[in-house]
Amino acid sequence: MNDVQTANTFFLVLTILAWIAVAVLAPAAIFTFTNRRATRTANALIEWIGPQARALAFVVAAMATTGSLYYSLVAHFIPCELCWYQRICMYPLTAILLVGLIRRDAAVRWYALPLIAIGAPLSLYHWLVERVPAFAETSSCSVVAPCTTPYFQKIGFVTLAFMALSAFLLIGTLLLTDRAYELGAVEDVAAPPAPPTSTEAEDRTREMESV
Repeated sequence: MNDVQTANTFFLVLTILAWIAVAVLAPAAIFTFTNRRATRTANALIEWIGPQARALAFVVAAMATTGSLYYSLVAHFIPCELCWYQRICMYPLTAILLVGLIRRDAAVRWYALPLIAIGAPLSLYHWLVERVPAFAETSSCSVVAPCTTPYFQKIGFVTLAFMALSAFLLIGTLLLTDRAYELGAVEDVAAPPAPPTSTEAEDRTREMESV
């Protein structure tokens, strides 16, 4: 039981860090899309995280997959119906991101997008089923593994469904960051060279006169 409590605390910390990362990275990435003259802080953040964003997205998916397997195989938590739907989205996501990372394929974002777009709302719905009676009435999970009763709850609201939601959102944010970094790199390559300064122009004039 102590091992399960330790795992709960460990994944709670990861969940908090995930939301901090989403709160910081998502606005920076979106700002670079909507405003090419982004602030230095936003640009610096994208340039720092961008090169590793795809790898970090895979790590998040792998950790979420490992965690779900731990709770099933070690803690013996029986997955409910909604849990299985979320796993159907997360498990392939881990494999897709790994293959994209190995092949250095930027298009992996488009392969991952449908799974994130389905998995995140499912996780949110599951979390609401656990907390809101009106949503609980819409669930038809079995008595053996009810969707309405979480196996644990940390700091008042963090459950397995909330952890899954955090993972999906962080993966999506990292892939958005990867795209923002890619666009910035393309623009840097395509941008025309800066006009010479007055000092550089004077030096070139002198060189031509001396010839």
